[in-house]
Amino acid sequence: MCFHDGVTIDEQQRLADSPWHRWAPIGQTLDASHVAGGPVPSIRSLELLPLDQMLVPERPRAGETDPSECVACKPSEHTIWANDAWGVRAGFATPGLPFVAALAPREHVLLEDAPIEVLAEMGPVLQRLSNAVKQIPGVARCHFMRWNDGSAHLHLWAYARPEGMMQGRGAILPYWEQVMPAMPEDMAREHIEIVAQAMLKSGDGAYYPER
Repeated sequence: MCFHDGVTIDEQQRLADSPWHRWAPIGQTLDASHVAGGPVPSIRSLELLPLDQMLVPERPRAGETDPSECVACKPSEHTIWANDAWGVRAGFATPGLPFVAALAPREHVLLEDAPIEVLAEMGPVLQRLSNAVKQIPGVARCHFMRWNDGSAHLHLWAYARPEGMMQGRGAILPYWEQVMPAMPEDMAREHIEIVAQAMLKSGDGAYYPER
């Protein structure tokens, strides 16, 4: 283990190096004032931490070194709809937004290596889920986000943006989800039921909790 400018580096890691990394303003605190003053301001101020040194190789994501540990591959009581290729899970916790769900293929794949058949079905499933989420009273849009930094299993997050919530437009919506108080549990269950039934009626698949 060694130290570089205050950063602890273990024996398996080194500083990432590329033209971009050599350019990056490591150690500087960047000006984020323009984010707070966006087209529809959502936050009063935003202060980023100094840009850290970047270490490689990155630590494995969940299920990356041992697929048997992948949570997305295991049966879940939170499955609200699935067909042979894809599944939707919701209800992990009571959200503040009208609806939050995870959409993932049932096969343990990444975007980079998913079979074309799985990818070809992703578009129609996204369309079905978007339409289903907008069946919830008071929902204007369904946002889809993909990061895949926590799990080595392709997955997308679906967030319902309420009608009239202009401060929730774009990438800021997941941050609002983190600070919104939890809605009543019976309302959350009702919204899940609306989405699940709409998914069921729009094509193949079933509404069931995997146990």
